[in-house]
Amino acid sequence: MNLRDIMTPEPIVLSHQATVQEAAQRMRDDGVGDVLVERNGTLCGIITDRDIVVRVIANQKPADSTRLEHCCSEDLHTLSPDVDADVAVQTMRQYAIRRIPVVENGKALGIVSIGDLAMRRDEKSALGDISSKPANN
Repeated sequence: MNLRDIMTPEPIVLSHQATVQEAAQRMRDDGVGDVLVERNGTLCGIITDRDIVVRVIANQKPADSTRLEHCCSEDLHTLSPDVDADVAVQTMRQYAIRRIPVVENGKALGIVSIGDLAMRRDEKSALGDISSKPANN
């Protein structure tokens, strides 16, 4: 099974100049926990709901003026859509990450999360069961 079969397609992608508030609103509206960040059309980072709490709110930075480029994770591990799901699992374990952008020709096609992998590989597992439930907005 390759990532193209598992990934969530059409991830939210915002400019590095967008604010944390814009990213948080998109996460809320789309029921997701992450936004990919791009600079000049190239993927350059990812910000998660946890990043917002730890890097912005906990440090008392204003969400309406803090730009994503100042708080997103920039050390990205990306994979091709044709890569086997086992490679994604290994990558997540190796780098202790929960989400991997799926990229082809420099363009983000999707994102695969630990929950996506759990649902497809063992939907009866606790993580697979939890991940299959709707977001708790």
